[in-house]
Amino acid sequence: MSIEILLVDDHPVVRTGLRAVLEAYDDLAVTGEASSGEEAVKLSEQLQPAVVLCDLRLGEGMNGIATTKALRALRPAPGVIMLTTFDRDAEIAGAVEAGASGYLLKDVDPATIVEAIRTVSRGGMFMPPELTNRLMAGMRGSSERLTDRELEVMQLLATGASNRDMAKALFVSEATIKSHLVHIFTKLHVESRSRAVHVAREKGLID
Repeated sequence: MSIEILLVDDHPVVRTGLRAVLEAYDDLAVTGEASSGEEAVKLSEQLQPAVVLCDLRLGEGMNGIATTKALRALRPAPGVIMLTTFDRDAEIAGAVEAGASGYLLKDVDPATIVEAIRTVSRGGMFMPPELTNRLMAGMRGSSERLTDRELEVMQLLATGASNRDMAKALFVSEATIKSHLVHIFTKLHVESRSRAVHVAREKGLID
């Protein structure tokens, strides 16, 4: 019996290439394609694929992480493998936290994609060793992750907002904002607002 697969990518040429690769294997069958997260969820409800190959960036609408959360909430829930060009630590961790069972970069060889699909279809996890090592290192440093409120402050900081502006936007005092900034600077190992924004973007914490 073939493993039924749904392809989710906003680039038709990518979906066509993946379909050609996967359908060369007798035990794999691409039963649907979606160009957006919203379409992926609807098709998954209808087709009930065993595995969904999903890109991280899907243009307007739901991104790959939001799509993964929605797919994993379905019953039955498909296994989700992120297949993307983005490899920032925050994105890898976010995908796994959303319920993804695999994370691959698009430059991997086709045999690795096939191995990942087979593994995930059996309920397993699949991630290249180098990404696993980075994810584990990030988990060990989870105590240094920014809180949700600190991330809100970072987003505002990136717009150039002053402490007063941020305090008004978040309905807190300027003293509270200063406290958040101290914690942010400590966790990111920086000493200035501009450096904090730069490092946060490098880590994928803000856009």
